[in-house]
Amino acid sequence: MVTAVRARARAGSAWHACRGGPRRSSQHSSEGVRRIDEKQFVRTVAERTGLSRQEAADLTWATLETLAHRVSPGEARNLITELPEGLAEAVRRGTTDLIERFGHHDSVRRVAERTMLKEEEADRGVRTVLAVLREAISEKEFNDLMSQLGTDFSQAVESAG
Repeated sequence: MVTAVRARARAGSAWHACRGGPRRSSQHSSEGVRRIDEKQFVRTVAERTGLSRQEAADLTWATLETLAHRVSPGEARNLITELPEGLAEAVRRGTTDLIERFGHHDSVRRVAERTMLKEEEADRGVRTVLAVLREAISEKEFNDLMSQLGTDFSQAVESAG
């Protein structure tokens, strides 16, 4: 089944470019933070959620795009610089000049609608994507992101482990 996220993404060439183009290998930033490539990120989300890799990819894409609606364009740009290109594209697609105000529960609902996952799966998935994101980007960038998302998102990521 093709989810709404994949169907919309297929309409643009960016999806194919980020899926078929060269992948970044694991690398270290100037701050010494280990950065994982998109494939590793999605595989980790799949393992932790019990979803298929395709479902985890759709979930990851939808989560990042949804969270981009919630943060400032400057914060989105900072996040983009620390993500592999395919994941950065999801943030780019979700970035707007108008910062939307919604909490963790609304983000879960949005992700569930976009991925066709049950709300419980989407909740576990959003928490997991945030936890993997914490491991994949610098501590400073993660803290900056969480400061814009708010307390309920911080509590959600802490409960993910």
